[in-house]
Order: sequence, then C-alpha cells, then structure tokens
Amino acid sequence: MFRSTHRYARACVGACLIAISSVLLAGTPDLTARGSQPGLTHPLEDSGNCTGCHAGGPIEFHYPATSWKGSMMANAGRDPVFWAALDVANADGESLGVPGVGDWCLRCHVPEGWFGGRVSKTTSGGRVDGADGCLLQGDHDDPPGFGNDYSGIGCHFCHRVEPKGPAGEPNFLESGDIWIDDLACATGSGPCRAGPYDYSDGTSPPPHAWKKSEHISSSEMCGSCHNVTSPLNNGVPVRTLISPAGIDTGIAFPIERTYTEWLKSDYGTALFADGLEAVPVQNQPGVNVKRQQTCQDCHMEIARSEDPQEQFLGCFFGPNRNGKLSIHNFSGANTWVPKILKGEFPSLGLDEAFDQAVQWSTELLTERTATIVTRATRSGDGQALAIEVEVTNLSGHKLPTGYSEGRRMWIELEVRDAGGAVIYSNGAWNPATGELQRDAQTRVYEIKQGIWDPQSGQCKITDAQGRAVFHFVRNNCVAKDNRIPPLGFTGGGDIEVAPVAAVYPPERPGSNRLRNVDVVSVTAPIAGAQGALTIRSRLHYQTASKEYIEFLRDQAVERGFPAENTLCADGPGRPFDVGPQAQSRGAYLYSLWSNPSYGRSPPVMVDSAQVVLP
Repeated sequence: MFRSTHRYARACVGACLIAISSVLLAGTPDLTARGSQPGLTHPLEDSGNCTGCHAGGPIEFHYPATSWKGSMMANAGRDPVFWAALDVANADGESLGVPGVGDWCLRCHVPEGWFGGRVSKTTSGGRVDGADGCLLQGDHDDPPGFGNDYSGIGCHFCHRVEPKGPAGEPNFLESGDIWIDDLACATGSGPCRAGPYDYSDGTSPPPHAWKKSEHISSSEMCGSCHNVTSPLNNGVPVRTLISPAGIDTGIAFPIERTYTEWLKSDYGTALFADGLEAVPVQNQPGVNVKRQQTCQDCHMEIARSEDPQEQFLGCFFGPNRNGKLSIHNFSGANTWVPKILKGEFPSLGLDEAFDQAVQWSTELLTERTATIVTRATRSGDGQALAIEVEVTNLSGHKLPTGYSEGRRMWIELEVRDAGGAVIYSNGAWNPATGELQRDAQTRVYEIKQGIWDPQSGQCKITDAQGRAVFHFVRNNCVAKDNRIPPLGFTGGGDIEVAPVAAVYPPERPGSNRLRNVDVVSVTAPIAGAQGALTIRSRLHYQTASKEYIEFLRDQAVERGFPAENTLCADGPGRPFDVGPQAQSRGAYLYSLWSNPSYGRSPPVMVDSAQVVLP
C-alpha cells in the first residue's frame, strides 16, 4: 500500500506522538544519516525574523529577502511538480522495500520542517510518519515568514551552512547532506550568520551574530544540494549505477550532477580562479566566456548602478552596497512554476516577486545560456536542403542540467518559400496540446534515466504500453544523455557524467576536453519549391514535458494515490482550502498544466538564427 501502515500514529499529539511513533517506526531505514540532524541546539529560525531588516518594498529587489520571495528556493515547498513527484517517490521506495523515501526528498525542499522534526525524525531522536509532507506546519498560501514550512529554503539554512562538521567531518557535496553551524558565535548570541563581508571598511556590523565566510560564496555551497545521489540506506545505496554494458558499478546512482559538471569544466578550473581570463566562443565573433565562475556569479545578480550615490542596501540601516550586494534571485530555468504560484496563491501577495523571477529566468535563458548558428545548401537536383545547425553551450554545466524528469531542450527548424508558406517543419511545439512534433531528425537534448532490464539487456525508459516512465528513486541506468557539455569539459571518461548514446568530440585530437558545441545535420525535402528560401532555427527550453505530466497523473490513478486532504487527514491545519484539496497531487498538477492560464509548460526560445538562400 502507498501510505505507511503507521498512519494511526497521527491520532496522538505531542509526547504521545513521539513516544508511540518511536516504537512503531523502530528499524525504519535511515536515508538521511549524514550531516546535521533534527534537534539542533539553536533551531533554524523562520525567515520572518530576517525580513524586517532585509526586505524592502514589493519591487525593491536589491533587498535580499524581497528577491528571495519569488525564487524557486523560497517556493521549493510550494512547487506542485515536486509534490506530485513525491507521491511517486514514496510509492517507489515502498516497492523497493525502503519506506519513507520522502524523508530524503523533503530534507532539501522544506529544511525548516525537516530540522524541526516534522518529517521523519523528531528533535528528540524519535520518529514520526511524515515522509509524505502531511505533518508540516503552515500551508501553501501562508506568506513566507513565521511558522510556515512551505516557505522552502530559508535564510538560516543557507547562512548557517558550514564547509565541515563540528568535529571536522567532510562536506559530502550531495543530496542536502549539509552541516549546520550550531555553536555559539563570538560576535553575538546564538550561532553565526555567515556572509561575504568582514566590515573591515569601518561600516557597522549587523545587530545579530555574524562572521565572514568564504564558503557561502563558493560553488561547494551549492553543490551540497545540486548533486543528487540515490539515497544511502544506513550507508548502502538504494540503487547503484548499471553501465550501458550491463555491469553493476557499485556506485550510488548519480541522479543529478550539476555541481560535478561545473567542477569538470573550465568554469570550475582552479587555474583560472582569478576570473579574469575571457576566451572567444568558436565561430561566434565578439562572444567571449569568462572562465572560472561560481554558481553565484551566474545565478545571483549583483545590484549595480552607474550612479555611485544610489543606495543599494542589504538592510535598512546598512551601508551602500552598490556593486557589492548579491541579489538573492537564485535564477534558474524555471519560468513556468512561478506563474502557477502567482495564479494559485494570490494571498501570498507576491505578484511582483513572481513576475520578476520569471523575467530574471527568461533573461538568463535568452542572454547567457546558448547560441545557435544555421547554414544551408541546396542539393544538386534542388529537391532537398542540407541544413546544419550549431549549438554552443555558454553555461557552466551541461545544457540542460539538474532535474532529469521532463526537462529538455530541442531545435525547431522551419523552411519557408518565397511567398512565406511553410514547406518544411520539424520540432514545432503545439500550445493547444503540449505535443512536440518530432521524428528521427529532431534533436532533443535531455537525459533519460531508466530501470535496467537484465532479460533484454537494456535500460528501460518506457512501460509495457510504450509510455515514458520517470522513476526518480528506482532508476539505476542511463539510456541517453546527449546534453551539451560546458566549456572545457573533462568528464568524458567519468561514468557518472559522461555522454550516453551521444558523441561529443575532443577540442583537438588527443585532448580530454570535450567540445561544448553540438552540430546537427538535417535533410529537408523541398521538391517543387521555387525562388528564395528562408531557413530559421530556434532553440527551445521546456521545464516539464507533456509525457512527464501525464506520467505523474497516471501514476496517481493507477497506484491509487488519495486526494491530498484524505492523505493528510490527520495533519495539522487540515483540511486545506488551497492546493490539491480533493484531488490527488498528480491530478492537481495535470489540471494546472491543462489550464490555459499556465500554458502547458510553454517553452522559452533561448536563441534563433535565420539564413536566406537566393
């Protein structure tokens, strides 16, 4: 069954809940044993304690808290895609004999709830049955601030992360296995809040405990969560990586490797750590890429003004940080979910913040992610076009990167005759249905993870009905990874990040550095076309494919996942009057995807190019 057999423990409250659930769940797998645990001497404080000084008006986005509120970091606990996927993860964990996998998921997405003892482990060392998220406090449309676990990744979580444990334990750099500073700080009461400033310039330090930290400005800070590995069940990987040859490597399955991709690129190379060297992009005159950039360099804007007197304050009474203040936008590629959150939870009062988040992500995609170049020639008999499209990855990791399920980029090609009529099309996306027009020539950049089938000797990525499947927890092989490497990528020989079913040549013969460029050749039939032809290529990015959304919907139906208010009937504050309510989480997500207001996860055009043949 999907729900844990311990659900009746929720009838107890307080000490009764802790005492009984500790007995009932004795022997439950421990999937989050590494790093700091619930029961901190100094609990994570709500972000509401920070916003009084570190937030400005609704559009004063240079203030850290104001820009944070619209980010996916701040909304990691509200994301409807996450909640639908969590149900599948928990069910898949049960099928593997590892109940409560949601504990591993929620540690990253709702750290205040996890460290507060409202997921699986209590602050006193006991156990509760909250791997489905039903014991979290607050709800989806409670504003970020006090007592709301749905506010995702808050201020204290990041500003108290340490590079090592209290006894010198290593930084694990994966799956949210982080160390939280829980010691008294020399500069004030409670633990230190780490930041990039030492106040040696004579400016006044903050009124709370503080310390200067190199770690908070490093990519290792981000790598703690942005490498995701199959959970360790009391130290043993739940799933290990099966190579394309069918060999069990014994390596814990590498689900996401954004940090490793960066580390094995020129952006992560210590040789260029001064950040001063810029190199030209091949075949892109005037386009340069600065080597050695941290995650923060790209994903956190810097507040700047040409007017040196313009006040960019991180706090109402702080110094002017013009050119030195990191805006906490944490922009990624997700332009879809912020629109949903704005529409579904208006009482959050974050319309401007969500709009700004979408704008920042759109700018990141369209200005700093990739370039595309197109060339074309007619065949000798004039019956076809030979089209060549070249895509260059400008990002510091694979393109695309991160969460593998449903995320993709692709090339759309269109040929028009002299009268403007379309005579060839490939890779068009239909906004009415969410369908992507594709055939053997369509280049879709994605990673397809699956489940190894020893009988066929294949990595299975479809079910018996031929439907695409996305089993985040059960996956143990990679059927395809043709995502474009970053500049100077040296991971071609690393089985955790090497291309699969795709070949990226070295920059030069004998080099271990793969090219950050993909060249695609397409033959387009143009029989009978007269006059000039216009060939246009477009590179698109999409957060969630139709196949992925339908998979989550179908899993909810076929595996009998209950409506959320039924699933969480004994949880605090239930029933909710927002979110899925009387629907399963998968059904709710599908209804959002189908809603014309949210556009079926519409793709963003990253770049385009055009050539005219006379």
